[in-house]
Amino acid sequence: MKIAVIGYSGSGKSTLAKRISEEYSLPLLYLDTVHWLPDWCERDTEEAQKIVSDWMDTHDSWVIDGNYRKYYRERKFEEADYIVFLAFLRLRCLYRAWKRSRTFRGKSRDSMTMGCDEKFDREFVLWILKNGRSREIVKAYRDTGKRYANKFYRCTCDRQVNRFLEMLQKTEAAK
Repeated sequence: MKIAVIGYSGSGKSTLAKRISEEYSLPLLYLDTVHWLPDWCERDTEEAQKIVSDWMDTHDSWVIDGNYRKYYRERKFEEADYIVFLAFLRLRCLYRAWKRSRTFRGKSRDSMTMGCDEKFDREFVLWILKNGRSREIVKAYRDTGKRYANKFYRCTCDRQVNRFLEMLQKTEAAK
């Protein structure tokens, strides 16, 4: 089973990806850990692409958490059995990001590179509320949903995430 978890910052992508990974014993790749080096330095794109490609080549099943287009996004979507898009409201995402910043203040979370301490600054707030929902980004999600309609699950609230998880459990139990 291969599952791509995408969505807006603060929507709970990493939490959902970890839950699925643990429940089904699937290898998990957090794209943030590929993109970022310690102290919030960006990794060279070609090096990051090689990491992702090699990782996908060596796993028959997986969960990949993250939106990065330049890291084999189309391959990820083509290979995925399920694409879960967390499309929570802006204020919900902002609240979750703020809450996460309180929990991980001064340290790195599991889904982030060590040395990238959790932050909740003006730039990130602006990303959650505006820049991360530009017309281009919204259109890209919409286009992905249309292109992969048979395996695309758009969740706008926790109840819909739970419905997806229930469907996944029933589908996998029937195999």
